Amino acid sequence: MFKIGDFSKLTRVSVRMLRYYDEVGLFKPAKIDDFTGYRYYSAKQISDINLIVSLRDMGFNVADIAVCMKEKSEEKLEDILKAKGEEIKNNIRAEEIRLEKINSAIKDMKKERVNMSYNVTLKSIPSYKVISLRDTIPAYNAEGMLWERLDKYIVSKNIPCNDIAYATYHDEDYKEGKVDVEVVMGVDKLMENENEFIFKETEVVEQAVSILVPGDYSNLAPAYNFLGNWIEENGYSIAGNPRQVAIKGPWNEGNTEDYLSEIQIPVKK
Repeated sequence: MFKIGDFSKLTRVSVRMLRYYDEVGLFKPAKIDDFTGYRYYSAKQISDINLIVSLRDMGFNVADIAVCMKEKSEEKLEDILKAKGEEIKNNIRAEEIRLEKINSAIKDMKKERVNMSYNVTLKSIPSYKVISLRDTIPAYNAEGMLWERLDKYIVSKNIPCNDIAYATYHDEDYKEGKVDVEVVMGVDKLMENENEFIFKETEVVEQAVSILVPGDYSNLAPAYNFLGNWIEENGYSIAGNPRQVAIKGPWNEGNTEDYLSEIQIPVKK
């Protein structure tokens, strides 16, 4: 048997933590002297305290560690560890997303300091013959999945297309989750609809404000902000859903700095 101090030295676990584990019922001494109240530990307990320390360092809380300590099946313990591994992976991804947002915010602040400006134009948008795919996607940055589906269908049916390509966002407001998006490609002639793929002629837009947005897609958010200010300052109101026209992107440019998008927002006085 070892006194608590000696056991602490052998296991590299502080006396304070050994007493805490005893208090919460996680790791009890092998013996407590009835007269002195001193705690004594056995060498047979070393493997248990090592496991407790390992689980603590993996991020398990006391309650989870207690469950693991009661689990005698190595297979079950392995399942618990795998589940913890998946939880950690998800947490890492969540932190990576937060880091991306921080870096994006820093970039946006730098853009504001150099007073990024855009050339706003007012124009009418004619009717187009298009093939359309409209669906709900998990988030705005998942728009590519619609383009992939549309492109795959167009290729499989050998449909002649032109340079018209844009996305329309149909939700009445900004969505944190599922987004109602329609992507279209210009076609030479209308054909029969098939399932979710719709051929149609788009409506004429009498007047829309338009700006070209160069560079990475992260530049689009401040561009929308800029357009919002311009619309209000010039006495216009929004009269329809915005379109995001793909001019240059990953399909024809290797560098994100060479991307080019156009934002079109229908307006009226």
